[in-house]
Amino acid sequence: MALVEMIMPKMGESIFECTVLSWLKNVGDKIESDEMILEVATDKIDTEIGSAFDGILKQILVQKGEIATIGKPICIIETDAENTPVSKDKQAAVTTPVEEKEIENVANELEKQSQLTSILIENAEPKANSLTGRFYSPLVQNIAKEENISSEELESIKGSGAENRVTKDDILAYVKQKKEKGIQAVSSPSIAIPAQPATYIPSSTDQIIEMDRMRKMIAERMVESKRISAHVTSFVETDMTNISLWRDKIKKKFHEETGENITFTPLLIDAVVKAIKDFPLINIQVDGEKIIRKGKINIGMAVALQSGNLIVPVVHEADSYSLIGLTKKVNELANRARANKLKADDLSDGTLTVSNIGSFGNIAGTPIIMQPQVSILAFGVIQKKVSVIETPHGDTIGIRQKMIISHSYDHRVVDGSLGGQFVKRVSDYLENFDLDRKLF
Repeated sequence: MALVEMIMPKMGESIFECTVLSWLKNVGDKIESDEMILEVATDKIDTEIGSAFDGILKQILVQKGEIATIGKPICIIETDAENTPVSKDKQAAVTTPVEEKEIENVANELEKQSQLTSILIENAEPKANSLTGRFYSPLVQNIAKEENISSEELESIKGSGAENRVTKDDILAYVKQKKEKGIQAVSSPSIAIPAQPATYIPSSTDQIIEMDRMRKMIAERMVESKRISAHVTSFVETDMTNISLWRDKIKKKFHEETGENITFTPLLIDAVVKAIKDFPLINIQVDGEKIIRKGKINIGMAVALQSGNLIVPVVHEADSYSLIGLTKKVNELANRARANKLKADDLSDGTLTVSNIGSFGNIAGTPIIMQPQVSILAFGVIQKKVSVIETPHGDTIGIRQKMIISHSYDHRVVDGSLGGQFVKRVSDYLENFDLDRKLF
């Protein structure tokens, strides 16, 4: 028998740590390879982590509510090393069998690596993330949040890092000083402190509902996106008659031959992908004063959950799918999202987002951009309307199925010309949909 450390596996790009929500196994329990043993939460998703191999759970190193760092041990498992093969994809999630003394040495080395990661994060190329344009690293922001340090207090802290940035040592020293001297608040004299909201006095008819963790994250991200991006929204009315008639004609056969229901979402994404290829400068991100043109077209699709929250899984390389493949992928992601089965990678690397608000009966909206993207489309409800129809023999009046597309874009880098042309091109692809389009 041997003791083996299980390392917290990678959970997606830009995710360096997660919070342990619960352990699904207790010390002394027998576990099997790939059996789910704990549930964790990142800033993007809640998910379960499976065991890397068979054995007995001997020790839990990261308790419920504590932070687990990617690449560091989370538990120790006793296993028969000779009879427990570890596949290549699992070798990254475990260490080799070690004695107790060697475990301590490995832990120390991993601690050094973790500290190096923190240093690299703090010294990365800065991006302004405060009202005054000052940069704060994720580590500093997390400490400020834990210690209830306001934005005004952060602005007042003198930084010792590059370009006077606040380092971990700076903010920890401030926290210590504040606790020792009982400082109530410190603010820069050049920054006005906003008036505090009036204290809420509950009424007998009011119901107080605490935000859950996901709603808190959504709220923070929406406010942050409005602060970062100069939001502008353009609208286009689109004739969806052809595409609606085509879908009605083939949806029964489509289900019989593929086992899938074809909704409007894959058809909408298909048009968006084509328009992105025509206007690739809409498929960009902003990094400080740099514009990054993304090489892949990864479309995020907003999915409403039963809890009332919203999650945005990503169709990676959406331009590589046929319409049938795109339909299957869209349905798969939506189903896994509603069943809370998404992985961190399912939510990462989106380059443009779409939201089908028409499913809620909404005519139009002004969606908020998903950072660090610069563009988001909202598709309204499809309605029958009396319309003027142009024909070779003159104009006539008819009933057409119309939809409004709302396009919110970051006016820092997307001008009205590009933003307007792009959403019009999406509309053109939908309006000119081929009624004779073949599936197979």
